[in-house]
Amino acid sequence: MLLETTENKKNGPIAVFDSGVGGISVLRALLCEMPNENYWYFGDSANAPYGTKYLEEVKKLTVSHVGRFLDEGAKAVVVACNTATSAAVRYLRQKYPNVPIIGIEPALKPAVLSKDYPNVVVMATPMTLREQKFHNLMDRYMGMAHIIPLPCAGLMEYIEQGEIHSAELELFLERLFEPFEKQKLDAVVLGCTHYPFIARELKKVLGENVRLFEGGPGTARETKRRLLNAGLLCDGKTKGTVRFDNSEQSDEKKSLCEKLLNLPV
Repeated sequence: MLLETTENKKNGPIAVFDSGVGGISVLRALLCEMPNENYWYFGDSANAPYGTKYLEEVKKLTVSHVGRFLDEGAKAVVVACNTATSAAVRYLRQKYPNVPIIGIEPALKPAVLSKDYPNVVVMATPMTLREQKFHNLMDRYMGMAHIIPLPCAGLMEYIEQGEIHSAELELFLERLFEPFEKQKLDAVVLGCTHYPFIARELKKVLGENVRLFEGGPGTARETKRRLLNAGLLCDGKTKGTVRFDNSEQSDEKKSLCEKLLNLPV
């Protein structure tokens, strides 16, 4: 009976949670790393953006959603949102010590190590950048690079509306990077899971020589490691399923999720 319960749990879904559609970039990485797993993607678009809210509000929303995922049979949770990770992941791991709960953080380490003392801009939401978790991360690498935090209030809304290639978005990015000497930038860290979907527009604005770094692939590898250690890796040989759910409950959001998932990498 115990074996049967364990086997059933192995086939349970991995819940992937974001404040909206941005976590699809992490879901893409998870599917590349573990195509046989079953996934349940939930975006809280009705309460987006998280990045301009107070920490306690984001924590309350995140904890509530994660409790529901586990009640409905999720075997693990990937918090595919930098803001929600900062606000709630430490608490969630204490609350559910036997559940693999994986967060995400800006991919600062590979950006810093990309060359000797590079100029690195970290794009993220205002809340991610003001939380202690990010300051601790930045302090770890401060002596190895010139690190510039760049709050990007208003940017994720473009992606939420499906506007990933437009003149308006390009103008927004031009204004965002106006204070910088772009030719002196070496790397840009995409510190919000929405931002990988506008990589093409960023390259237009910054030039092809600036390298972009995102946290999704590292999060996917960590998820696989945690599932393996917990004995929860799916042992099925067929491709897993993906279920989309959104607090807005609109067909438009579901269609946007499917579109973003299937974009060419």
